[in-house]
Amino acid sequence: MVDSYDDAFDGEKSKSQVKRELHALVDLGERLTTLKPDLLNKMPLTDAMRKALADAPKHTANIARKRHMMFIGKLMRDQPLDEILALIDQVDASSRQYNERFHNLERWRDRLIEGDDAVLEKFVAEFPEADRQQMRSVIRQAKHELAQNKAPASSRKLFKYIRGLDESQRGLR
Repeated sequence: MVDSYDDAFDGEKSKSQVKRELHALVDLGERLTTLKPDLLNKMPLTDAMRKALADAPKHTANIARKRHMMFIGKLMRDQPLDEILALIDQVDASSRQYNERFHNLERWRDRLIEGDDAVLEKFVAEFPEADRQQMRSVIRQAKHELAQNKAPASSRKLFKYIRGLDESQRGLR
């Protein structure tokens, strides 16, 4: 009688495991088709993969789209998956990394509005390409709006500027 069936599969993947991995590659490829072209240009993809992603919107019939997604999944085997996943996690709103970065930027905005010049200097030390004069002006407007209980338009403008600085620093813009 055999004590364990594990000896027969030392180091081999089961057929189910291989299928799961291939379906994950197809799903990742489908996710890539939804990204903006400027973000795709920053990814380390092969020329064949770039062409396949560019051709994806042309396939509108259900079976043609499904067949093309399978082709993209096949091409995904030759791509650097770790680098692609890291870049997608930075821009995908459902990822934990994106949410942490977003909350960090919100905290910067709140500290800048509530703080003084020392906070602004710390921010400029972290983001050297920031325009101090423009930031001081927007912060002053945001403080005025907060004191007057007006809509936080300047606060939103400040957050948008901070997010732009962060994205350019990370190479997403």
